[in-house]
Amino acid sequence: MTFSLYLAMVGIGWLMIYTVGYSEDYSKGFSHFMFETQVGKQTIWIGIAFAVFLFTYIIDRKFWETFAYPIYGVGLVLLVAVLIFGREIKGATSWFAFGSFTFQPSEFAKFGTALAMAAYLSTYRVNLRQLRHQVLALGLILVPTGLILLQPDAGSALVFLSFLMLMYREGFPANVYILGFTSIVLLLLGFVYPPGQLLLGLGLLGLLALLFGLRKGRLYWLLGWGGLAAGVILFFKPAHLLYFAGGLGGLLLIFSVVNWVKKNTQLATLVLPVVLYGAMLVYVSDFTFHNFLKPHQQDRINVWLNPAKCDRQGSLYNVLQSKMAIGSGGLQGKGFLEGTLTKGNFVPEQSTDFIFCTIGEEQGFVGTFAIIGLFLLLLLRIVTIAERQRSAFAKCYAYGVLGILFVHIVVNIGMTMGLMPIIGIPLPLISKGGSSLLGFTVMIAVLLKLDGSRHRNSV
Repeated sequence: MTFSLYLAMVGIGWLMIYTVGYSEDYSKGFSHFMFETQVGKQTIWIGIAFAVFLFTYIIDRKFWETFAYPIYGVGLVLLVAVLIFGREIKGATSWFAFGSFTFQPSEFAKFGTALAMAAYLSTYRVNLRQLRHQVLALGLILVPTGLILLQPDAGSALVFLSFLMLMYREGFPANVYILGFTSIVLLLLGFVYPPGQLLLGLGLLGLLALLFGLRKGRLYWLLGWGGLAAGVILFFKPAHLLYFAGGLGGLLLIFSVVNWVKKNTQLATLVLPVVLYGAMLVYVSDFTFHNFLKPHQQDRINVWLNPAKCDRQGSLYNVLQSKMAIGSGGLQGKGFLEGTLTKGNFVPEQSTDFIFCTIGEEQGFVGTFAIIGLFLLLLLRIVTIAERQRSAFAKCYAYGVLGILFVHIVVNIGMTMGLMPIIGIPLPLISKGGSSLLGFTVMIAVLLKLDGSRHRNSV
């Protein structure tokens, strides 16, 4: 079933790439299969991918576990080499060029990192509740991530964070994820709202938490809710925000002491440090946005988080055209080869990052729902494969592949609808690109080899 899903999505991808590059000239002959055309190049890459799949599948499963670290090392060497010998495309030195063909080593590095993480986490001595093992596991992720950021390619670097899902399943403390998620939310809010307003909100949340610890004191509740009401008013009319911030800080200190006296020591010692940490993140985020990010980087963030500030004919244009193309398909779509917005080149990067727009316009809600359903089936199938393994290496590798696919799917589809930042992540097996296709082909081939019926019970 997994291989059938793989074939189905590769075939759908070929059709979508064909329709993106379709023109009336195609009816005159086989020019669309020449090397110079998108569909011609993709056809060659699909042929290579099938050959690579077969070659990968016939290799003994023990090879991947034995040589996991050397393969990971080769990926790192390629990431270093591309910084020196690579070709710069759209501001990023992420590609090796061979004539009219290019290869992106970060796709190979994802596969190598999945193997290395599986090899490390499947070692019986590794315990992710111990700091030393946590640092080593994070190091396996951060080294390739750092090299990719030097290219710079934020999209590919983001994918490596998917391995945190694997680490969580293998016992990495949940508190770290809660802290990390909260920190990311505060940093993103700092890009959108003034620091003073966010600091006010943090203080009010801290005050509410302290009041919860004193729920039997009516006077405390009265004072606290009065402060909350004043804070809400000032949030929308921040003329005297500075004065109120001082008063709010005093209330936080007073109620922390009262909680300490009432023996709520854990709450009393936790709230103030958390509020101060949040305030630091908010100001760091605001300072970074206005002093370190370049204008085009600020535009990308605003397009995602604060589109009201963006020029509809400028930085917001691509997202608006993408959403229009998807919405114009309606329920059943305009039909194969009948897309007008995609054919008119109104949508950028239609065959790669924004290929989901082509599906939405030509196949409508039915087509997009079917594509998402196929991806969901593939993800569920990988979970099934992972859970029936007795080999720790095979199980960890399966969850590593699952995380990579999940991030690619969510971010790519999300960015075409303005729900995610536009960072250039292809839709797995469907977007044009030989490097991406080969990378996912090898991942799935190794996964199926590790799941071979003769090896499922191997430990």
